[in-house]
Formats: sequence, C-alpha cells, structure tokens
Amino acid sequence: MLCRWVVNSSVTRQDMMQNDEIIGGDKLILRGLMFHGFHGVKPEEKTLGQKFLIDVDAWMDLRAAGKSDQMSDTLSYTEIYRVVKEVVEGPSHNLLESVAQQIALTTLTKYPQISAVRVKVGKPHVAVHGPLDYLGVEILRRRIVDLPN
Repeated sequence: MLCRWVVNSSVTRQDMMQNDEIIGGDKLILRGLMFHGFHGVKPEEKTLGQKFLIDVDAWMDLRAAGKSDQMSDTLSYTEIYRVVKEVVEGPSHNLLESVAQQIALTTLTKYPQISAVRVKVGKPHVAVHGPLDYLGVEILRRRIVDLPN
C-alpha cells in the first residue's frame, strides 16, 4: 500500500527520509487540548465561537533529560500548552490553517530546542449532514525549512 502511494505522489525520496528522521526522533506529545475560540469565516463563528481540539507533537532531543531526570534538560509541556491557549483563545483567524501555522511558528520561535512541530486543529461542531468526530487540518513545520536564519 505504501509503495503504491509513493509511486503515485509527488513526494521525493529526500522528503521521505526527512520525515522518517523527524518521526523516529524524540518528541513531546500534547493530545486533546480543548479551547473555545472565535475562528472561522462565518459571522456566527466570529461572534459565538466554538470548541477547538488541538494535538501537538514537538520534536526535540530528550536524551539529556532521560539521563539526568532534571526539568532543566527538557521543556515543560505547559509551555507549549500556553502557546496553544494564547493562539486559540486570542485574535480571530478565518482559517484553521492559519491557527495551526500560528501555533507552529510561535512554538518554533519561542523554543529553539524544538526542531519540528506537528499541529492538528479540529472543529468538532461543524454544519455537515452526517456523523463525525471533527473536521480539521494538520501541519508539520521544521525549524530548518520554516524558520530560516
């Protein structure tokens, strides 16, 4: 199945190797963060707001923390949580893509020890005809590509 997808996609061998390096590395994981925000293109989304579900993966080397058992050798999950909270509960964005981008770039900018961040933003209450958990977006941003010197 994977081979068929790779053959039919525009993903290069180099892209696959970079993704493997990130996915195989250490990371901090935040799942199921829930906030009320005012994002969307419809007027009622801007005035009434709605619930947003956020997942974040932040890749960084955790070896020193694993050896030392000291908080000073890692990054507190609460620091990333605060970034997400500030963005989701902050100024309105039209698109979930923009919300995710703001979370990712703020995280990479504030915490230089993070090499990459994956952000998933979901809206569980959307006006569609049919059952669903949520609709949303997921982005992956790398320090080396998205925050050039």
